[in-house]
Amino acid sequence: MFRRTIVLASTALITATLAGCGDTDSWVEAHPASGWPAQYGDASNSSFEATAGAGELRLEWTRSVKGDLDAAAALGSGSYLAVNAQTPGGCSLMVWEADNNARQRWCTRLVQGGGTSSPLFDGFDNLYIGQPGAMLSFPPTQWIRWRQPVIGMPTTPRLLSPGRLLVVTHLGQVLVFDAHKGVVVGSPLDLVAGVDPRDSERGLADCRPARARCPVAAAPAFAAATGIVVLTLWEPDARAPMLVGLRYQEGQTPLLTREWTSDAVGEGPLASPVMSADGSTVYVNGRDRRLWAIDTADGAPKWSVPLDFLAQTPPSVSPDGLIVAGGGPEAKLVAVKDAGDRGEVAWTRDDVMPLSTSSQSGTDTAYSVVRDGERGQALLVFDPADGRTLKSYPLPNATGYPVGVSIGHDRRVVTATSDGLVYGFAPAK
Repeated sequence: MFRRTIVLASTALITATLAGCGDTDSWVEAHPASGWPAQYGDASNSSFEATAGAGELRLEWTRSVKGDLDAAAALGSGSYLAVNAQTPGGCSLMVWEADNNARQRWCTRLVQGGGTSSPLFDGFDNLYIGQPGAMLSFPPTQWIRWRQPVIGMPTTPRLLSPGRLLVVTHLGQVLVFDAHKGVVVGSPLDLVAGVDPRDSERGLADCRPARARCPVAAAPAFAAATGIVVLTLWEPDARAPMLVGLRYQEGQTPLLTREWTSDAVGEGPLASPVMSADGSTVYVNGRDRRLWAIDTADGAPKWSVPLDFLAQTPPSVSPDGLIVAGGGPEAKLVAVKDAGDRGEVAWTRDDVMPLSTSSQSGTDTAYSVVRDGERGQALLVFDPADGRTLKSYPLPNATGYPVGVSIGHDRRVVTATSDGLVYGFAPAK
């Protein structure tokens, strides 16, 4: 009887253990890093980090890429930082240790011309980055993990779901890759007809100024809640760019479908679109100097708000619908609240000129690079609830224009300029 009890107990333990050991493969699939995975943060381009930001900072280090930068730094789940520079020689893709005075881990040279795209970190510190004509992935070392041809220059890539990588090129090719194997899943979608697959550098010079020869000049936005991808598209011979909505259907055939096309945004959209937290709305700058809210179900306009300046960088959006308008020359620091059927200006600061997208960290802290004096630049720390300044930190020797503010999971803040200077801040306390 004693032995039988032991056997039954052992059997029950084994059964319970096996029942708890279901399919656990999902944890090894690529997912976004817990830091600032790529330019504008998450796949929705929200420029929002849930971790409460540091109100007081200290400048830890400054470093030059010895070239130009057109995209913000990506921050991984650990301490790694990656930048995609455009350099006259030597390395261009660089990985540093953000918490170790930017000590370089590794670097390599990519085909130049794709500086407007940032690298993407997954949660295992694998890196994904495009160059004209190819999409590449690197492990935490510099050796190539995989490399696949594409038509055009990939914009900043995004992870759609565990293990699935979205790549949209500047010539309008849309692909989904198996992030681990580097193979295309499903069939590519071509948004522009008649593109020469042998000329992946055509129109690249038009991408940074967002002109007509670059069909897709900015990274797309993706909402996991709705499966909708929204991007800007300037079709050949069109008067202005428009918005396009795609639907991603995991495991379905086709994997991606074109759902709608919208010319609702006055004079066409400018810069990357940004999704709301629930995926029902996409926010975008209009070339008509307005901030637009567009319904992601059909591309119809919900509302627009005049900004009285041309926002050249995307807005940032918090989960509760607080939108801080984008930056640029002559911009003002403006916050808009999404009230459903209308946008309500929450506050405006005429005394501050934001030059970059504002990055929000929690509900009480946001960061933007602003004009400091006649020619200088400073990292402004402000309260997004009312716009009041918390702190301001001059950026020594800053020249060019700022390319964004990245916020780490450890509350570090990294910003950089187009002339290649990178600044690393740590919480003061």
